[in-house]
Amino acid sequence: MPDLKYIKKRIQEGMLKDMWRETKWIYQYAKHYWPAMIFYTLLGIVTSVVGLLSSFVSKDLVDIITGHQTGALLRTFAMMIGLTIGSMLMNQATSYASNWISMKVDATIKADIFSKMLITDWESITAYHTGDLLTRWSSDASNISSGILSWVPNLIINLFKFFSAFFVVIYNDATFAIFAMLGVPFTLLMSKTLMKRMVNNNKRSAAMSAKMSGFNQEAFSNIQTIKAFDLIKYYSQRLRQLQSEYIGMRLEFQRMSIVTSIIMSIVGLLVSYGSYGWGIYRVFSGAISYGSMTMFLSLSGTLTGALNALISMVPSAIGLMTSAGRLMDILDMPQEDYSHEEEVAAFSDAYVQTGIHLQMEDITYAYKNSANVFEHASMEAHPHEIVALVGPSGEGKTTMLRLLLCLLRPQSGSFSLYGESEPSNPILQKAGLQEPPAPVGKRETIPLTPAARKLFSYVPQGNTMFSGTIAENMRSVKPDATDEDIVSVLQMACAWDFVERLPDGINSEIKERGGGFSEGQAQRLSIARALLRKSPILLLDEATSALDVATERKVLKNIMHDGYPRTCIVTTHRPTVLNLCSHVYAIRQKQCALLTKEEIKQMIDDF
Repeated sequence: MPDLKYIKKRIQEGMLKDMWRETKWIYQYAKHYWPAMIFYTLLGIVTSVVGLLSSFVSKDLVDIITGHQTGALLRTFAMMIGLTIGSMLMNQATSYASNWISMKVDATIKADIFSKMLITDWESITAYHTGDLLTRWSSDASNISSGILSWVPNLIINLFKFFSAFFVVIYNDATFAIFAMLGVPFTLLMSKTLMKRMVNNNKRSAAMSAKMSGFNQEAFSNIQTIKAFDLIKYYSQRLRQLQSEYIGMRLEFQRMSIVTSIIMSIVGLLVSYGSYGWGIYRVFSGAISYGSMTMFLSLSGTLTGALNALISMVPSAIGLMTSAGRLMDILDMPQEDYSHEEEVAAFSDAYVQTGIHLQMEDITYAYKNSANVFEHASMEAHPHEIVALVGPSGEGKTTMLRLLLCLLRPQSGSFSLYGESEPSNPILQKAGLQEPPAPVGKRETIPLTPAARKLFSYVPQGNTMFSGTIAENMRSVKPDATDEDIVSVLQMACAWDFVERLPDGINSEIKERGGGFSEGQAQRLSIARALLRKSPILLLDEATSALDVATERKVLKNIMHDGYPRTCIVTTHRPTVLNLCSHVYAIRQKQCALLTKEEIKQMIDDF
């Protein structure tokens, strides 16, 4: 009994528990679409009823023609035509409604899953290839949306078709029901074998699709590197190899499906011809009329079709569960906490004009399955300051900024933001032009959470411009920015000198990944975008690495002399700008060491 052993093994491995968990997850989406599902189900049932009525009218029409029954031929013929047209219209209406509802459900579910993916813990989700994420979001989410709409309604519709046809056949002549059901045991047996293959195939197919999607995504986004290293032949051969693996996998399953389909078709033909033979015998023996035989044969086809449809829903359910499981792998990861948004908004309103201080105390952090990057590290930064982080490549400068942005979570220690009330102005207060302030030195502190990212602007390493115009890129962080606002920050970032010379100015197009601009130009545009947001805290991660020293110093001076109470933290590998910084921290021995003026000077001299 190998099948029983296999099922027992899968149950022991938690198959039923996983399927129940996936079913409950799907239900969380399905419960929002009951009206659509009921509407679709009713349309299907009405279409089935019209089909049954057509069988009855067809019976009467045949009996009238063959003389077994008297009646109005034209009226019956007209009814037949009317029901046929009605059935056609109902089928079209069902198809249209199905597509309309399916597209709405698909768009809604994808938007919801997209949003949930974006708030998934960054460190966890980066364990997946972007191609795999894209496949899960597009293909698996589409499977869920189509399954939610169609699976339960189709189950009800096909059950209704099957039992309504079965009862009509039994009511008129039970012997035909026996013939119609002869192929059921064999169909169930074959579907059982096919189902087992389907489970394995769905998993292999999804994994292979993700692999190919990832390969294509990386290849197209790195065409320049592929050309530069003369890797065109290698990547072309690699694609053909992946395609060959995918085709081989699909054909293996297709061969199984063909053999199964042929066997089931032969069984279906035997059942159909058996029903024909039995019908002819019953007609010749006078037990039934020609019309009854026609109706029975038609209903026999309905029975077989409904049964096959019900059986085919088992692999569909397995595919649905597979897709649900793949999405749950992502969505069950830790989610970022945005519950402090109102607190952060109130804090921002209170202190954005005076500036926001940043403090890090006793931080210890290690990437998963890796040694500690920081151990009991501390640092602070204040408004109107530029604080530099220096250190060898790979020592943790970028990691520190990711910790500040709550993209990573430390194993211990704390990050906090605080604001301080301004001293009172006795002259203004006496003249009634200033409200009595809070006591001098009062400090309000909030923890650093993902919700606090609205207080940050960030310029990461590399090219981070999006396709679209310069203005569109700028307004992505501040939709209500005027053209004058954009020009102003472009000037601060030393980008206006080349943007001004472009034929379309700020409406000039930027290609994918900043195409059409040099690395230095793209960096200045990125800095301008961060400045436009006018956040209290600005993080620059090697954001001036592609600039010459003079331009780099000018950009930092513009930021310092802006007058806005900005707290700025920069990482840099070039100490030539360190004398512009208020404080310099060196990452040494997994801690942040505050350098003295002498140490900074020595670092500049040694560069």
